[in-house]
Amino acid sequence: MTDTPARLLNLLSLLQTPREWPGSELATRLEVSVRTIRRDVDRLRDLGYPVQATMGAVGGYRLVAGKAMPPLLLDDDEAVAIAVGLRTAAMHAVTGIGEASVRALAKLEQVLPSRLRHRVGVLGRATVPMTGWDGPTVDPVHLTTLAAAVGNRERLRFGYRRRGGADSERLVEPHKLVSAGRRWYLVAYDADRADWRMFRVDRMSALRPTGQRTAPRTLPAADAAAYVTAKLSELAPVYQAVATLHAPLEQVAGRIGDSPADLVPIDADSCRLTSHTEPLEWLAWRLLMLGCEFEVHSPPELVAYLRETAGRATRAAGGRS
Repeated sequence: MTDTPARLLNLLSLLQTPREWPGSELATRLEVSVRTIRRDVDRLRDLGYPVQATMGAVGGYRLVAGKAMPPLLLDDDEAVAIAVGLRTAAMHAVTGIGEASVRALAKLEQVLPSRLRHRVGVLGRATVPMTGWDGPTVDPVHLTTLAAAVGNRERLRFGYRRRGGADSERLVEPHKLVSAGRRWYLVAYDADRADWRMFRVDRMSALRPTGQRTAPRTLPAADAAAYVTAKLSELAPVYQAVATLHAPLEQVAGRIGDSPADLVPIDADSCRLTSHTEPLEWLAWRLLMLGCEFEVHSPPELVAYLRETAGRATRAAGGRS
């Protein structure tokens, strides 16, 4: 990249990400030498942009708060993604983000080129978000603090309210933030427990970055989302159901059971189901949605759950249970 002004703008765009950028990585991204990166950083400083350099194996360059900050630099896809995200942000469990997102969207749409305003408008008119969330919300300041700690590989202290209500103090090495529906989770290495943990962000308080950088650790999962999925599955008990379905196998195949081995024909009008391990609520819902008669042989917990659900349904319909 030989165009110096364009290269400086691209360098600013990268430095706006809340993380440390090693000079070698910046050089690779911009297809220049490390020496050129150093010269470009000096040019940005001469222009008043506060670029900070840190030494060491996990050091690099970062843009810090200062009087002269650069304009927000976005490519087309990034601008559309932000606009769409702002339109739906009010429906997410982040405290106070609804009003702020409306203000930010109004500012963004004023500077979007007409071609991008059209793309955002078409998508906005074609989608309707679901509402009605009344559960715990997340402080957006917490999300930005956590994102910065993840990007900088910086140790973080915070208070945490555990599932049973007990409070504890944690010192962790943040790895990734995971958005799971209406919940936000931090996947991190717990320094005091010498093990990986996930934390619900709405249960965190008094976040305090320590300034201490750490080397990357290997997560014991394919990625942070897979780690959270596995941990959530461990928290909810799962069961394997065995049931007789009073319907031909070909009528229910593909609607329940993920493989032919899950369903075995008994006769022309019935079949036997051996389910995968799943929560009771999911097993009951899948069986009820088949629209046929069935008998559950195991587990007894599923039988009890179906009886309880049937009683509630009968009372709701004005009958006696």
